[in-house]
Amino acid sequence: MTGHEGGSRERAVRIRRIRDGDWDAVVALERTAYAGLGLVEGRAALQSRAALSPDTCFVLDADGRTAGYLLALPYPAFHCPGLGQDEAPRPAAGNLHLHDLVVAPALRRRGLARHLLRHLTAVARGRGDTHLSLVAVGGSDRFWAARGFAAHPGAAPVDGYGPGAVYMSRPLPAARPAPTSAPVREAS
Repeated sequence: MTGHEGGSRERAVRIRRIRDGDWDAVVALERTAYAGLGLVEGRAALQSRAALSPDTCFVLDADGRTAGYLLALPYPAFHCPGLGQDEAPRPAAGNLHLHDLVVAPALRRRGLARHLLRHLTAVARGRGDTHLSLVAVGGSDRFWAARGFAAHPGAAPVDGYGPGAVYMSRPLPAARPAPTSAPVREAS
């Protein structure tokens, strides 16, 4: 996340499900984020992930422009999708794998990635997931560790994630139940 835009105008930012018309922007954002690491997957692979779990894949809409995206899909713990490959459904037993989170360079360092992660966490809890997992690439493991993810050295990512890729996960605390009032005793 780099950059700072001038001006004090606040942007209207919202998170919504990915629509068909978003894919050109998603593919461009992926290329910008990952081309330097040699990790570009392309449209077909990205769309196959979103097709498996459309309720856990989102775009970050800033002033009507696709300014970021997040792709997550149910996936078995301690495993991860192969890069550039279409995905098939897999039993996940409560694990939601955060495959990709990208924010446009001009909007980085503004907390938008954390905003996307909070949104995904709420969705995962609502689905009954108990863990989030991911593969940190390009030295991003420090970013993810600061958000509660722990590295699992024994769970090596599949080939293709680049040198230094780290499989990480974190438990999802159960949603807090709504407070209940104390029982009222009737006077006798």
